[in-house]
Amino acid sequence: MSSPNNTSTSSRENAAAGADEKPRLTEEEKKQNHIASEQKRRQAIREGFDRLTELVPGLEGQGRSEGLVLKRTVEYMRQQMQERRALIERIEQSGGHVDDELKNERSQAEMLLLPSLPPPFAI
Repeated sequence: MSSPNNTSTSSRENAAAGADEKPRLTEEEKKQNHIASEQKRRQAIREGFDRLTELVPGLEGQGRSEGLVLKRTVEYMRQQMQERRALIERIEQSGGHVDDELKNERSQAEMLLLPSLPPPFAI
């Protein structure tokens, strides 16, 4: 007659044996998986920089220095945010109305790039 402890022990042994039946990766397979993951990560970064060079004026068709791409992207974003604030101001000066939600909306990018500025067009 078997005790409950023997049953649970044999269940654990069977589970452990099942886990051992899975083929383990060799060191070479682990290395190849790591290389493939790293290549995929680098490709995603390259594609992101390529996309920025398409979106930011003046970057298309140039050799790509990642530092230059980031610098020009930040400059372009700051310029776009300034233009947005100027447009809102022009609309209001000419008697138009801009919803408070649009007027006071500060994107994360704006907060990161211009942290020292007060909220735009605070009334």
